[in-house]
Amino acid sequence: MINKARIKENLEEISFPRLSGTEGEVNAFNLLEKKLLKKNLTPYIQEFRFSTFYSRFYPKLIFSLASWLLFWLFIDFSGLFMFINIFVVSIFYIILFLIAKNPEKIKLGKLLPSRNLILKIPPKLKNNEDKYIIFLAHVDSKSQRYSILTRIWSIRIWVYSFILGLLMIIFNNLGFSIFNFYFYLISFISLCINFCAIIVILLNTTSNKSLGASDNGSGVVCVLELLFHYLKPEFQLNNNNLCFVFTGAEECGTMGIRHFYNNIKEIDRKNIMIINFDAIGKELAYFSNLATPKKNILLYNKILSIAEKLSLKFQYAKRSIGVRTDGIYLMRKSFVGFGFGDLEVYKYVHLIHDTIDKVDINLLEKLCIFLTFFLKEIDN
Repeated sequence: MINKARIKENLEEISFPRLSGTEGEVNAFNLLEKKLLKKNLTPYIQEFRFSTFYSRFYPKLIFSLASWLLFWLFIDFSGLFMFINIFVVSIFYIILFLIAKNPEKIKLGKLLPSRNLILKIPPKLKNNEDKYIIFLAHVDSKSQRYSILTRIWSIRIWVYSFILGLLMIIFNNLGFSIFNFYFYLISFISLCINFCAIIVILLNTTSNKSLGASDNGSGVVCVLELLFHYLKPEFQLNNNNLCFVFTGAEECGTMGIRHFYNNIKEIDRKNIMIINFDAIGKELAYFSNLATPKKNILLYNKILSIAEKLSLKFQYAKRSIGVRTDGIYLMRKSFVGFGFGDLEVYKYVHLIHDTIDKVDINLLEKLCIFLTFFLKEIDN
């Protein structure tokens, strides 16, 4: 049975600073491992090392070089110095893209330790061991100078201002403008906005101060509670393996899930369903490439029907530009599934304000109960 008091207790215990690669993250994994050992469970521990280059330096270099190029296009579109700039920046981009093609293999700078913690519960019927339902939650947390909403909007503003500025410069220099003054004015304003956006991006440094209650203590306790629920034989599924995965270094470029992917990439994707939990507060958002208001309508309506019986309310949401999660990473690898989060809690995510009071324990309990009903339906 889903235990609300246990959910609350686990959230209180896991809510402490645990930045990727730090002692705090190690302590969080040790805490989880002890809880499993008390249940006589021995999880598989997948250890790995990672570089912070991809998450903390790579985006800043990419955006900065492009902004630099936009500035010189505005100053001197056709001069020799401009062509030298384009050539040099292009070389840098090629090198950076090659380095970042497989971020989990980057060896630049100091390599930090992290791990994934994995536990599997087999189905009752042994002839159906090729089907998997995978529960995901990342363990690490981080704090930054600005909230995730500020980061998302700074990236969006940078993209829009860059495109507008570049188009105005190209049109102006190709002779499409009738009033050069207005083209220059729009280009200059776009350049100024782009400059402000890149300053925000560059100043958004990472630290280890957030308690990470919603991001992602909420996800960790949901996966943990579902694990404890399905340990009881009477609740185990007949036809699906249940795989519970706690990933590390998600906040440092989804490093944990990239390493876990190597364990499942050869399995037929039609036999795997992903369920990701990431940053749940007091509201609930549902993200999916499996069942949506326009895709797999019968399954989506089944989800709505079960949720309504439990008085669980959620809104369907699309992925936001600039957001990376374990679930999104696997969906881009053509795995199907869905995830749960909270768009409203983004105002607190990655800040010292991400505390336990931002999380509704009743909501987490309802979500866990909902999933037990839903999985029983699809298992049958």
